[in-house]
Amino acid sequence: MGRVTAPFGVTGWIRIQPFTESPDGLLAYPVWWLGSGSEWKQYPVAHARVRGRAVVAKLEGCDDRDCAAALRGREVAVPRVDLPPPAENEWYWADLIGLTVVNTTGETLGTLSGILRTGANDVLVVEGGRERLLPFIAEVVRKVDLERGVVRVEWSADY
Repeated sequence: MGRVTAPFGVTGWIRIQPFTESPDGLLAYPVWWLGSGSEWKQYPVAHARVRGRAVVAKLEGCDDRDCAAALRGREVAVPRVDLPPPAENEWYWADLIGLTVVNTTGETLGTLSGILRTGANDVLVVEGGRERLLPFIAEVVRKVDLERGVVRVEWSADY
């Protein structure tokens, strides 16, 4: 849902780069999980607000700048059961990572390894024989089939 980028002030507040569609997407959740890899810790949110394109938050138990600085670089997550179901033709990025990307002629281009947010549109990172960056737009992404684990795209293997 986001990443802690820096301390904010001296009383334990943190600045978060949200990965949500709008910056206030994190504000609805009273408890966040912060961590990376296999180490995660639950934090009740004492206060949070949007500040520009970022979110600043005060977590319970984090009361000084040193505590906030120690959280820098940690991912921010919420339990999947707390998330609303995605609308039609919308997906959570976590559900797309690892899917096989196949073009409309049946050629496997690789595995979806990441998604980049750009100003114009999101971009799929596909790892195969080489890395490909595909725009995540309807003209390119023709179908996402989570059950079969496939993203079908209009993209030549030569690109």
